Amino acid sequence: MSYVRTEDLVEITPASAGASEEPVALVAIGVFQDTETLTASQEALDELVGGGLTRARDRGDFRGRDSDDDFALFHRDGDGPQRVLFVGMGKVEKADRETVRKLAGRAVRRAEALSVTELHLVVPALVGEEDGAFEAVRAGAEGIHLAAFDFRELKTPGEGDDAPKPLVDRALLSVDGDAGSGLDEAIRVGSAFGAGENLARVLQFRPGNVATPSHLAEVAEAMAADLGLEITVLGPDEMEAEGMGALLSVAAGSDEEPRMIVLEHRGGDEGEAPLALVGKGLTFDTGGISLKPPKGMEDMKFDMSGGAAVLGAMKAIGMLRPGVNVVGVVPSSENMVNGKATKPGDVIRTRQGKTVEVINTDAEGRLILADALSYTADHFKPAAMVDCATLTGACVIALGHQAAALLGSDDDLVEELRGAGDRSGERCWPLPLWDAYRSQLESPVADLKNVGGRPAGSITAALFLSEFKGDVPWAHLDIAGTAYGEPRAPYQRKGGFGFPTRLLLEWVRTRSG
Repeated sequence: MSYVRTEDLVEITPASAGASEEPVALVAIGVFQDTETLTASQEALDELVGGGLTRARDRGDFRGRDSDDDFALFHRDGDGPQRVLFVGMGKVEKADRETVRKLAGRAVRRAEALSVTELHLVVPALVGEEDGAFEAVRAGAEGIHLAAFDFRELKTPGEGDDAPKPLVDRALLSVDGDAGSGLDEAIRVGSAFGAGENLARVLQFRPGNVATPSHLAEVAEAMAADLGLEITVLGPDEMEAEGMGALLSVAAGSDEEPRMIVLEHRGGDEGEAPLALVGKGLTFDTGGISLKPPKGMEDMKFDMSGGAAVLGAMKAIGMLRPGVNVVGVVPSSENMVNGKATKPGDVIRTRQGKTVEVINTDAEGRLILADALSYTADHFKPAAMVDCATLTGACVIALGHQAAALLGSDDDLVEELRGAGDRSGERCWPLPLWDAYRSQLESPVADLKNVGGRPAGSITAALFLSEFKGDVPWAHLDIAGTAYGEPRAPYQRKGGFGFPTRLLLEWVRTRSG
């Protein structure tokens, strides 16, 4: 398996006819909870089903709530759509891009339950957005791609009742109201965001015996050739020449060779400082000699989620070609146990020259990131650098599964990322990065320890990383609670979410103007 295109799932085009006229298997339209009158499109579809929506609302069977269970489905004969689906969207004053993504996700899930492979999604223009129709269509395209994704490449195809339900592979998009212009471009942007995140999900779902460091490098090389990105891959010899003692110390316990993947998109002026995206690519994490408990260890294939997100973001950047230079860097290794594995108490020397006392070999992500941040800062001198990693369990304690922790050296950059998280639906929230916490990293035998202990584990981990950023505006996203797990949105499935691919893309897109 290499750079497969299972992440490009759905052909999405603008609808050429009205919601009540397009001959599709299923048309889906959102209905807000607190609106008394129907829109023109809702009214036309209500008439098509003999006033069924009006009766369902009058009887309280459909209320328009923001809930997976609040929908009304009608079957019909004749011209136009075969099925009409009304989907609750909640209160109109709370509507945003995530509302539209959830609408798309619920429509795709209902189509899937019906074994329908095509649908027409009608989205509401977003009030308060500069171009509400464009952003709604873009969010709708994202939601369709994300919801239609299902990782099946390692399953044996079944037959009859055992065969998996078919996935949506064709969708039409239209706006409920004045569509404005540029819908093709909105679909193009939304589809790129969805395809990028779905590539990240493919890589997350692949198990550790498939998605090794060399496999990630092969995928990146094929993607670079496909999309016209420049690529450099560093192996152990190149890492040794760079003095990457931290990354090599983590890889020492594994038979799999480490890789560091460097992808470049040159969309800005020659010599213009790039935006840098750095993602932890730890393809399997046993904890090393500080061995993790066995329960749930199979999920440690997701410890490369930050690296997967950077690769997914670079895919979408290659598709969209924004007018800015971007570099994506993924340090990748395994954290295993053999006779050469790093031991607690060992002192290692990083690329930057600082020494680190390894207190806990399960705090390995910050070690591989330390050398990657130093390399990126020195070689590319970026205008800004953002790293993302499943770094600390303390992040989950602090913020649960609803937001990533955000810490950084530059207040403006932190605020840019927080805003990008809100717009993308991949939210993050700032934690302090104060010098007062630095004493927890002091070591009696080295320049610093690799863990600061309790409390404030997420903060001290970020402080550790800040030692290696150089003189570059930098921010860190701790995605331990948001990268994978049980679905929290109707466009997700259990497993890898691709988080924060769309957050990174939204930030790059905003920076590119």
